[in-house]
Order: sequence, then C-alpha cells, then structure tokens
Amino acid sequence: MDGDHHPPVRDIRCRTVCTLVWETCRNVATAGTFVCETGLVHTTRATLDKHHADVASMFDGVARRYDLMNTLMTLGAVDQWRQYVVDAVEPGPGQKILDLAAGTGTSSATFAACGAEVYPTDISLGMLEVGHQRQPDLHFVAGDATALPYADDTFDAVTISYGLRNVEDTEGALREMLRVTRPGGRLVVCEFSTPTAKVFRHLYRDYLLAAIPALARMASSNRDAYDYLAESILAWPDQQHLADLMAQCGWRAVSWRNVAGGVLALHRAWKA
Repeated sequence: MDGDHHPPVRDIRCRTVCTLVWETCRNVATAGTFVCETGLVHTTRATLDKHHADVASMFDGVARRYDLMNTLMTLGAVDQWRQYVVDAVEPGPGQKILDLAAGTGTSSATFAACGAEVYPTDISLGMLEVGHQRQPDLHFVAGDATALPYADDTFDAVTISYGLRNVEDTEGALREMLRVTRPGGRLVVCEFSTPTAKVFRHLYRDYLLAAIPALARMASSNRDAYDYLAESILAWPDQQHLADLMAQCGWRAVSWRNVAGGVLALHRAWKA
C-alpha cells in the first residue's frame, strides 16, 4: 500500500506503529509475569476472563516467535489454512479489508498481494512492532475489536483468524465488525472449533491439545501462554453455537466450512 494512505478513522484511537510511544516496564518479573527476549516484563498468560490488557501483554511477549509456533503446532498446515481464508474473503483490487487480530501481518500480506487495501489491526503492540519490521509496506493499526477506530460502513470485508476466541466481549466484537462493514459486505471468521468425529474429538481434546504446552516449552519463551491457548480452545463454542451467535449480532446468511475434520472452522456471513 502507498504510505500516504490512512485508514478511515472516526477518532484518534487509531495509531500507527511507527508513531506509537512505548510505555513499558523493565522491572524484575514478579509472579504471573515473565521477561521476554527483549528484556521487557509481560503477563505470562491471560485467563478465560480475557481481560484485554492481559491478552495484549501475553501476545506482546510471544510476538517474535509467534509465527514459528503456529507452523510447529499445525505441522505446517497453517499456510494452507491461510489460503482457505483468502479464498473465503475473496479479496480484489481496491477493496478495503479489515484484518483483525492481524498479529505480525502474515495474513494481511496475502490480501495486499491480491491488490486489496488492507488494514492489519491488533490489540498487541508487540505483535504490531514485529509486523512492522517484517511487513514494512503494510499500515499497521493498534485497535481493540470491541471498540474499533474506524468509521461506519467502511470495509468490503472484515476477517479475523484465531483471534475472536481471545476477545473479552465476543458479542460486542461481532457487532463492531458489523458496524464497520459496508452493506453487502462480508465477514470471515477462522477459528479453532470442535472435531466432528467423536473418536477424533476425544483424541484431540485429551491428547493433542495437551501437547501444545509441551511443544511451547521447547520453542517459546512463555509456556503459560500456550496453556491458555489450549484452555481457550476447549472453552470455545462449537460451529453451530458460533453461527447462532453471529446471527444474533445481526449477521445474515451465516454458514461454515469445517477444515481438518472440524479442528478448524471457517464461518462466513454478510451484512444486509
């Protein structure tokens, strides 16, 4: 994207990474915190209450190895899953796309490559800093999914991958996404879900998810964050319940596609 383009904001809550003033603490870590590779102190993990400050701090601390962990945990399948999201979003030249929970901008770059005008937005400043370093051509924006800094009816498509599960107020976020989507626009939610086969569901919940913290112990500086990941997946509603919630929040024609036997689900919906 041209560096002169700016997102259609409705107030000054929208701040690009290159102009952020970092207010961080370098004190000795206390209980419930850890020191990341940069020497900063972060919350080790969020709870299932998902307070936005805890979620942001937790992701700040794992930002530099986040993409690596995604590849390891999915045995490389994350690249194919990302393509499924692109296919569902159907980005086109000149379309405005809001990529929420964009993290380091890996998914946003795929939309930009299709000619779309993409706005990678995340609550974690650490993620956005790493993203700005790795994807300098993207215009990263700091923003909370429950109080988006964009004008009404702005985007042709809104998408969020592996992020809705971490939002403090799921319904509030879905309504905010609806607000900033133009009439006729679409929403794509990519999220871990519930395997459809009973035997595999048992294996997945009791064994595979339990392996995530063990893997994190080898590759991540913060195992506790991945304890939270496993717990949040187990607590997340199944495909039908999420579809019902999206409809209750005003989205129309909600449907979903199961990926990897329901380990992942792609929900798609439209704004009337």
